Amino acid sequence: MHTRVFVSALLCALFALSSIARAADAPKTVAPPEHPAGDAVSTHNNVTVGGRAIAYTATAGTIEIKSDKGVPEARVFYIAYTQDGADPVHRPVTFLYNGGPGCASVPLDMGALGPRRVVFPDAGHNVGPPYQLVNNEYSLLDKSDLVFIDAPGTGYSRLLPKVDPKSVYGIDQDAAAFGAFIYQYVTRNDRWNSPKFLLGESYGTPRSAVLVNYLQSNNSMAFNGVILLSSVLDFDTIAPGPGNDIAYMTYLPTEAAVNWYHSKSPNKGTLQSAVSEARAFANGPYASALVQGDRLSHQQFVQIATQLSHLIGLSTGYIEKADLRVLPPRYEKELLLESGQSTGRLDARYIGYDLDPLGDSADYDPADAATDPGLQASFLTYVRNDLGWKSEETYNECTGDIFGLWDFTRKGTFPWIAPTTSNDLQQAMIQNPHLRVFVGAGYFDMATPFGAAEWTFSHLELPEALRDHVNFGYYESGHMVYLHVPSLEKFHGDLDKFFDATMGQ
Repeated sequence: MHTRVFVSALLCALFALSSIARAADAPKTVAPPEHPAGDAVSTHNNVTVGGRAIAYTATAGTIEIKSDKGVPEARVFYIAYTQDGADPVHRPVTFLYNGGPGCASVPLDMGALGPRRVVFPDAGHNVGPPYQLVNNEYSLLDKSDLVFIDAPGTGYSRLLPKVDPKSVYGIDQDAAAFGAFIYQYVTRNDRWNSPKFLLGESYGTPRSAVLVNYLQSNNSMAFNGVILLSSVLDFDTIAPGPGNDIAYMTYLPTEAAVNWYHSKSPNKGTLQSAVSEARAFANGPYASALVQGDRLSHQQFVQIATQLSHLIGLSTGYIEKADLRVLPPRYEKELLLESGQSTGRLDARYIGYDLDPLGDSADYDPADAATDPGLQASFLTYVRNDLGWKSEETYNECTGDIFGLWDFTRKGTFPWIAPTTSNDLQQAMIQNPHLRVFVGAGYFDMATPFGAAEWTFSHLELPEALRDHVNFGYYESGHMVYLHVPSLEKFHGDLDKFFDATMGQ
């Protein structure tokens, strides 16, 4: 298979936060009729975090953005939470967004860091509506004002009529669009001198890498910190296939963690021991074996297959047939095959019954199926009744149409090479030596494995003095680490420490 085609196919399987079958509607290009450009509604409320009540103003609205040539392109929907009475010069503002590309910011808002949180059972399905919405004791409002942004074409954000989607839907085009929004928001709300942070999840992480470099280089807007949740900056680290063995190495520690989670052995040890053993094997004997390819001796081949079987829980025979290279969707299907179930992709703790027991890959994502309805129903109720934003428009939480239009090529690169954005972050950190980065990763994330982030940041080639400006946090959860409440609590604690360290507190 042509490398470029293969990479695109894998990205489609790994990135979208929602099933493509669930997102068949094309992105709308019609503005919400109830709310003209620049309209906004504000409400006031309180959230309790760490036993402290925080009074805040919630603003739901849209900002019209223009291209570099001054042509109006899109109306971008956002929800901003700002602490009442705070000094904007010392109060940080954080811009947050999810990924896809083609997904809105609902999960980060309603699942993780906004003032209200949807309650989910741990690694299981909600019984159905009504869903429970509670005070979010883990909201990031204790450290920063929050601005949740829906990318153009997602949520209530719309491309304007006659705008060519190609002008917005692409790695660099997307960064320019987000940059235009942030520039407008910062200017209108007098936040130029506020400490500023970016927080992106999934495709929001390569967006952040390009965006922080774009804003610092093009608009002289310095940032204090960048938070990458479920990160992938180098796309070849998550797209295994012919000619690309790196991703098999980066997935191995995650597969070992998933095997540990589902194993019923009383002697399986700790998660940390399983991950450490897999890391050492992936970076040592396994990497060496993959590099040798067909030159590997039969004896070595059998030894590697046997060790892989021990680590990831598949039979030696299956691994040998796969030539020591098991594609992630096949692993999701094969691990629990005898029970007729597959593991989740976004979060492998979730399991679901197969639609096709004889298929070679997972049929759908049980994690997505278990969580998406609760997020969608809760948000649409909340935005209308609590925030006062009343629209009859369809809220495009995730749409595969945007992904299908996405331009993954970068200027000056060959179109068949897997795209990378790590060089953008490297440039931003070198040119702004005070910029700090936090990388959050779930052990059971089969969409963006933590090994991919580890590979990228160990090859970022930062000056030695800047290497400690990158910190990692690991969680016993999946892609959306906040679905596991103990992990959400730890994530919030890690972010509190990150903000304190970045702000010199």
